[in-house]
Amino acid sequence: MSRYTPDNLIEGKLIKRYKRFLADCEIPEVGEVVAHCPNSGSMKTLVAGEPRAWVRHVPDPHRKLKWTLTLLGVRRRGKALVDTGLPNAIVADAISQGRVPRLTPKKGQHVHREIKVGDRSRLDIVIAGEERPDENNGAVYIEVKNVTMLSSVVSDRADFPDAVTERGRKHLRELIRLKKMGHRAVLFLLLGRSDCHSVGFAQEIDPAYCEALLEAAEEGVEIISHKLAFRGSRMRLGEEVPIDLPTQIPV
Repeated sequence: MSRYTPDNLIEGKLIKRYKRFLADCEIPEVGEVVAHCPNSGSMKTLVAGEPRAWVRHVPDPHRKLKWTLTLLGVRRRGKALVDTGLPNAIVADAISQGRVPRLTPKKGQHVHREIKVGDRSRLDIVIAGEERPDENNGAVYIEVKNVTMLSSVVSDRADFPDAVTERGRKHLRELIRLKKMGHRAVLFLLLGRSDCHSVGFAQEIDPAYCEALLEAAEEGVEIISHKLAFRGSRMRLGEEVPIDLPTQIPV
């Protein structure tokens, strides 16, 4: 199985997250530290109170902040992945190893990361031949989203997005365009919290994104979701989970 074990993870607690990319954390035998929070979303439903937090020490002399917030505790003694630098690598490795049945590369195909498409856009993963692809010679174009916000309407579901996302709508437009060019285009939703078992969409937060999503689905963009499985500090891509598409866009 494809597993990720970030180095030097230490359990403590989150005191507060502020200025989007900063988090005050308390670490046993270290005290209070300021950690980098590699997540541009609102992290809604994750940061209330003082949840358990797992941070990793990054002793890079060129870094101002020597700690990175990676996981947060959720209900039922579970965990949620908040480091948005990890989902793409986790999904790409799982695809490379044939762990995503609907996205298994064919003979001679490889998994490429961060591929430029269109006008100043990049998609997270492209399955193509050995040569680094562009928007013309790839087989499958994939955009990955980490889903961690607890749904406001279904108790065991996580919803995307947790904030208005023009960037997310731009990615959907690119996927639609690539699909119309004759490629497979995929939105891959990584369910990044262990206490949920399905994925949905936050119409109350970003109805425009939900409208764009329905358009993408109608145009043939595939929507796939797998759960992230946690075992201690280890993570691996787990089973495919159900997706609840928006049924009615609020006016």
